[in-house]
Amino acid sequence: MTSENAVPFRAEMRQLLHILTHSLYSDREIFLRELISNAADAINRVRFVQVTDANIRDAQLEPHIRISVDNVAHTITISDTGAGMTSGELADNLGTIAKSGTKALVESLEAGQRGDLVGQFGVGFYSAFVVADKVVVNSLSYHADAAAAEWECDGNDTYVIRPGDRSERGTTITLYLKEDAHEFADEWRLKQIIRKHSRYIPIPITVGDDVVNDTEALWRVAPRSVDAQRYSDFYQQLTFDMDEPLLTIHLSTDAPIDLHALLFVPSRRERGMIERKVEGNVALYSRRVLIQAESKEMLPQWLRFMEGVVDSEDLPLNVSREMLQGTQTATRIRKTLTSRFIKEVNDLASNDPAKFARFWQEFGLFFKEGIAIDPGAKDDILPLLRFHSTHSADLTTLKEYVERMSADQNEIYYVLASDATSAKQSPHLDAVQSRGLEALLLSDMVDPFMLQHIREFAGKKLRNLDDPDVELPGHADVSESTIDDQQLLAVVTGFKDVLGERISGAQASNVLRNHPIRLVASGNSDYERMQRLLNREEQAPVRKVEINRAHPIIAGVAQRLQNDANDPVAQAVIEQLYASAMLLDGMAVDPAELVARMQTIMQAAVR
Repeated sequence: MTSENAVPFRAEMRQLLHILTHSLYSDREIFLRELISNAADAINRVRFVQVTDANIRDAQLEPHIRISVDNVAHTITISDTGAGMTSGELADNLGTIAKSGTKALVESLEAGQRGDLVGQFGVGFYSAFVVADKVVVNSLSYHADAAAAEWECDGNDTYVIRPGDRSERGTTITLYLKEDAHEFADEWRLKQIIRKHSRYIPIPITVGDDVVNDTEALWRVAPRSVDAQRYSDFYQQLTFDMDEPLLTIHLSTDAPIDLHALLFVPSRRERGMIERKVEGNVALYSRRVLIQAESKEMLPQWLRFMEGVVDSEDLPLNVSREMLQGTQTATRIRKTLTSRFIKEVNDLASNDPAKFARFWQEFGLFFKEGIAIDPGAKDDILPLLRFHSTHSADLTTLKEYVERMSADQNEIYYVLASDATSAKQSPHLDAVQSRGLEALLLSDMVDPFMLQHIREFAGKKLRNLDDPDVELPGHADVSESTIDDQQLLAVVTGFKDVLGERISGAQASNVLRNHPIRLVASGNSDYERMQRLLNREEQAPVRKVEINRAHPIIAGVAQRLQNDANDPVAQAVIEQLYASAMLLDGMAVDPAELVARMQTIMQAAVR
């Protein structure tokens, strides 16, 4: 560049250029997104002007953005049919960053405080210098009497403005690529970048002879205008999941905040042809331009299985458009989307119980997690919770459970186990089944965490049936004992001797009917179980053994111990009873020891 007509930037401009081109943008390909967005802004500007002034230059010119490459000269050219700029506007818009406050901007950038400057031409434009060592801008303004002008800069501390040769309204930007950026002088590469970041810009973008983008963003179309097939096609294009989504949520509003969202609940929790994944992905757009391919701020963590797109013009973004600058608007969007999702799921539960049951089977545990980690959403989530119970094979809500409670029942009973089958066979159920009471069957790993945050519902406390102090309403027939007090003492002593410090004691049970023993808690077993999961503890908690003196297995053990206090078969049976009770309570046992004991017992049985 000659120095004859060179115009110096302000003293701090070179420093600012260095920040913009070397540290502000985390991904070099962002330059194309920024320049396309600026071109789209220029086209939208001339559309606005044309509403009140029909005498603009080239009034019939169709909106278009054209991109070409020269892989010999290593250049990229981006041309638009927008408002164009005069020589004065080139100096104002490109000669300063954001037109004013350059020094303050330098200071804020250095301090990491990047302001809301999205859409200001002087910021995104300079992303060109991330990949180019020289940029030439040739522009012709929409003003009928304006002459074409050209701006040139090599990224140093001066720029040149000279007469231009553009004959059609709009702007042409030519990037002379740095040596380490020659890869971008490739049509296929540019097409991929456009499809990733600028696919839904509502203006045709042509690379070579091909229109690369979709000019209609489905999430910005009025929901009443979109049929089920278009939703399905978009979901498959977005996720590569060939199954139909279980639920589609389309929201488009401009008050109280600008928000356009298209969200999907997949048909399965684990999906993907090659790599099985559980977490979904919500892409964040602003004015149809991709800001974050994977945004974590738009939905709470417990809705991380969702797929979709969120677009808002009200999001405060930093100067590079890549990160959320503030949290207030994002929080409002998250609250709006969560409320809408809760409403849609409630409607699904009311209108299509079978489909909701499928939904709950796949994603129910995320809602239980939400109870544990999102206190603010607890009241909204509680009505959606579903549980297996002893009442029927159908899932039940807490409200339905309370409605079925007997008049003298003051608590909601439940059992914890590692799986649904074990829960149904839990010895703790003997107490309620003999009285005709109902219990919830909890078997998800997250249940102990959830229970720490649901102490009661509708004024009824939740009570684990492994609590030895639980008081049950109603009457149950007392099972007739098959052993006398002397034999019971031998059995109790046998359990204490064999199990030692693994148990806190042994005693006869007042509630067991169908099971030989049960293990009862000595404290808050839910909290204890949660701590064991958090700390990944392998050692079993110390419990008290309750013995069913009417059970035939206990009678057989009593007879053997009465004959020989050290009877090896009786000792093996005691160990086996303890291990079985541990398994039904969802606690780990040593499988090798379990098999060895089983063989000992079977050998004794076939003698």
